[in-house]
Amino acid sequence: MSDRLLDIQNLSVTFGGLHALRDLNFHVDEGEIVSVIGPNGAGKTTFFNMISGMVAPTSGEILFEGQSIVGLDPNQITGLGIARTFQNVRLFANMTIAENIMVAQHCRTKQGAWGALFQTKAFREEERAIRAHAEKVLGFFGTRLIGYRLDQPAAVLSYANRRRLEVARAMATSPKLILLDEPVAGMNPKESAELTELIGKLRSEWGFTVVMIEHDMSVVRDVSDRVVVLDHGEPIAQGTYEEVSTDPQVIEAYLGRPVDGAA
Repeated sequence: MSDRLLDIQNLSVTFGGLHALRDLNFHVDEGEIVSVIGPNGAGKTTFFNMISGMVAPTSGEILFEGQSIVGLDPNQITGLGIARTFQNVRLFANMTIAENIMVAQHCRTKQGAWGALFQTKAFREEERAIRAHAEKVLGFFGTRLIGYRLDQPAAVLSYANRRRLEVARAMATSPKLILLDEPVAGMNPKESAELTELIGKLRSEWGFTVVMIEHDMSVVRDVSDRVVVLDHGEPIAQGTYEEVSTDPQVIEAYLGRPVDGAA
């Protein structure tokens, strides 16, 4: 059996004649951590939006575990086992920290409106299991999001802890693949280093496959098995961090000039 978890074939999307992505071929094997990098406007977030069902491709195919997910709604894609975070944190600010994680498990629950209305034994047992799983997920981040914080609104959290909570919410859906969109954006060096270590543990301790968009090259260097570079919606290089960081096309894409033209 193939260990290929995600397989993207000739994927393209245009907005008003502008190619955001053009003939992209991309794959992720089960258990990999793959970083997608590139200058601003390279099509990275559009790429995530298509995988997660928020943008429909103009052409091409997206296969997850061999099944096409093109045309599925985001909730259906989450149900299949793909979760994501966003570049701009999107939490339920007025819900508690625990509730933000509990609601993420809705795609895995079995008790419906009838159980909730009449507070059946099965519903109460499922609620307890959901709460216990939420606390387990939040415990992954140490003491920052548990204890007395569980019943605090997400709005009181620091920026760094909001980003941690968003990763926790993705984890709580019990995914096979997590898409992290600039997970350390806005963090100081200490916070970035801590989250970088945790990204590695998403695989080693929780068994998740990870695809990450990130501008912080130290994070990309430290956790990636493979790096894919996009520029103007097209892949221009892929390989190890060492290979792509010295690739002339990659350097030109970031600096805006040929390498041999540097003074």
